[in-house]
Amino acid sequence: MRILFSAILVIFINYHALAWGQTGHRVIGRIAELHLTNKAKKKIRDILEGRSIAMVSTYMDEIRSDSVYDHLSPWHYCTIPDGMTYQEAGTPEEGDIISALYRIIAELKSQDFSLEDEAFTLKCLIHLVGDIHQPLHVGNGMDRGGNDIEVEYFWRKSNLHRVWDVGIIDGQNLSYTEYTDWIHHPDGFDTDSWLRKGIEEWAYESMSCRSQVYNLPENRKINYAYNYHNIELVNLRLLQAGIRLASILNEIYG
Repeated sequence: MRILFSAILVIFINYHALAWGQTGHRVIGRIAELHLTNKAKKKIRDILEGRSIAMVSTYMDEIRSDSVYDHLSPWHYCTIPDGMTYQEAGTPEEGDIISALYRIIAELKSQDFSLEDEAFTLKCLIHLVGDIHQPLHVGNGMDRGGNDIEVEYFWRKSNLHRVWDVGIIDGQNLSYTEYTDWIHHPDGFDTDSWLRKGIEEWAYESMSCRSQVYNLPENRKINYAYNYHNIELVNLRLLQAGIRLASILNEIYG
């Protein structure tokens, strides 16, 4: 019984640490797939042994249950307090999502590793591009990316981070392919300007969303109105992540 409880606790803790949840990450992966060159698509499919980008996009969350990968946990987020730049905040010794993305992209471009190592690194890239676009994965250093902000979401206890990871997205009751079809309309946006921005600028975009994310009623009871005011932002960040991921993958493999 004690072993079972421990296993459940590990699953519970890791579940609440996910970014975008399975649906969100798979939407980003599917959008990226729609913008790959044929050359990049073939190379990536070979590296991933036929698996889709969408279905490997959750890999870094899945391996959190294995303590061997504990050192990767800080790679899922970064901390930039309000009013500070990333340089002023500094990169922690254990690394963060920004330093991890720079390192992973450089490694993939170098092509200096075995196929197995390349597949692992590619899966990390796919996941982390998604993570940095979730506003609460660029934390303010005060509340563990909203995990400490308790809320009542549709009359159930939750926390702000989980609402943004899975609550708003899963509340649409769509599969990841249906969700992709719903939001994949990039022609209405200046995607060239998205692609001109670098990794740190993606983080600053997430920072700029925080005032909207933290706009909560005093009693912290949120439901339909909160979803209504934030769903467009959620969808924008998913779309931006997918478009940018495809651009990086095309640069490396296309």
